[in-house]
Order: sequence, then C-alpha cells, then structure tokens
Amino acid sequence: MTKDAESWLYAFLEQLQVEKRASPRTVESYRRDLLQLADYCDKQAITTWPALTEKDIRAFVASRHRQGIASRSLQRALSALRSFFVFLIKQQVVGKNPAQPIKAPKQPKKLPKVLDVDQVTGLLEAHAEDGLEVRDLAIFELFYSSGLRLSELSNLDLSHLDLASGSLTVLAGKGNKSRVLPVGSKAIEAITLWLGYRQQMPGCELPALFISSRGKRLSLRSIQTRLTRWCSKHGIPASIHPHMLRHSFASHLLESSQDLRAVQELLGHSNISTTQIYTHLDFQHLATVYDKAHPRAHKKSNR
Repeated sequence: MTKDAESWLYAFLEQLQVEKRASPRTVESYRRDLLQLADYCDKQAITTWPALTEKDIRAFVASRHRQGIASRSLQRALSALRSFFVFLIKQQVVGKNPAQPIKAPKQPKKLPKVLDVDQVTGLLEAHAEDGLEVRDLAIFELFYSSGLRLSELSNLDLSHLDLASGSLTVLAGKGNKSRVLPVGSKAIEAITLWLGYRQQMPGCELPALFISSRGKRLSLRSIQTRLTRWCSKHGIPASIHPHMLRHSFASHLLESSQDLRAVQELLGHSNISTTQIYTHLDFQHLATVYDKAHPRAHKKSNR
C-alpha cells in the first residue's frame, strides 16, 4: 500500500480510539485485522483503497478461512473492514463500501452434550434425603421425561399438569406456541411424592408447581444451582446443566424411535432443521458401535 493509504488506516484507528472511545481491545483487534488486509493487498499489488473491490475482499476472507481462521474471527474482521470503509466514504476517499455485502463462512453448529442412559439413571436414582431434594428429583425427572426447556419448567403451574392422563400443557413456549406433552411413569411417581411435601410448605397456595423453601416460584437460577449441588453431592463427574437433560431426552428418544417429526413436536421446534442436530448425535453413537463391533471396521493390532 502507498504511504497515503497507510496514513488513512492509522487515521481511522486514531478516530476509533479518541473520538469513538473504543476499548483498547477493540482498537487492537481492528488494527490487526486491517494490517492483515493491507498485507494481503501488498501481495496482490493493490496500492490504494479505492482499487479494492468486493471480489478482493471476498478473496481475502477466503484466504483467511483456508488458513484455519474461525468464522467468528472472520466476522469480526469484516466488521472492522466495514467500519473502516464507512470512515473512508465520509472522508471522500472511496465511493462505496466493498466489504458491505461480504459474509463470513457460517460457523459449524456445535453438537449439544448429552448424557448416556446409565448417567441419567445414576442422576435420577440417587436417594433424596428431605423434601427439597424430593422436589429436585421431581424437577430432574420431568426435564428428562418431557424434554422441557428450563423456562418452561419454571413456569409450570399445578393446573398445567394432569397426572391422571399422564400429560402436561406448556402454555406459550418459545415462539408463543403451546403444546401438550406426555409425562412418564417415573416422573409421575416423583411429582406425586413432591406434591405430598408441597402441601406442608410456605407458599403452597401459589399456582406454581415448584416452589422454594421461602414460598416463592422456583427461579431459573435456583434450578440450575440445585442440579449442580445434586451432582456434586452424589459424585457425578460430568458438568451437567438443565438443558443437557433436554438434549438427552431428544437424543435417546430419536435413537430409539427414529421419528424425527415426533421429536420435533415434543421439543417444540418450529423448524425441523433445529431438531436434525440430534440425528448427528445419533449417527455418532451408531458410528461408535460400528467401529467397535464390525470385524472390518477397525485396524488390526500389530502382532
């Protein structure tokens, strides 16, 4: 790049720091991203900012992607480039923003962590020592039985539950969609036991299904804390959070039934592509079984 082009780059960084009062970390990230772009331009014999085109920006992002730069880092770099060219447009150095229409490659979806059936059994069959732990077990059983979201479980009222028919109603779940879900026999047993304790607790007149020792609806944070405490007390090594029980519900159900549409309905997903992530989990399990069991799937040990 020419000296004049470099001076505009540093003028932008100075404005970012002095006028925009961006954090030192942001300024350093933008500086690094823009210097990498300048280095790319030097290698491509591009000497001025007006000479830079959308095609060049796209090629720059692609080259960074091939180097193994993560999608999130590329998104940040594009944000830096867009801001820089907005600055250049205001200074009448360039006529348009070549970085504006460019998108970073999509970040691959991370597979949710799930428990295997034995881990779930160990979690749910530990002994409860008091009424609050009876409540906690009923919560954990219901998570795994019906695949509820944390907020959905916290918002459950007594009136939403029909133990006689083995069902519950989630009112206005995510996306304001209600759904009726089955409740398994183990969860019914745990909830029935909890309801006996609940009658003796302060706040038992509240509509909430799960209440705290202070007589209030159990909060999201409290549910998370109780699960962490339960795992620690019973020596469960995995870092388990409430949503992991929902993931395990979906994965185990799909593994047994192979009915993606049914799992979608139970989870309350509006788009089946969201549910399809569990098919990858199922495939991973099948691949593991295959590798261990198929006589020609694994390498022979050296003799």
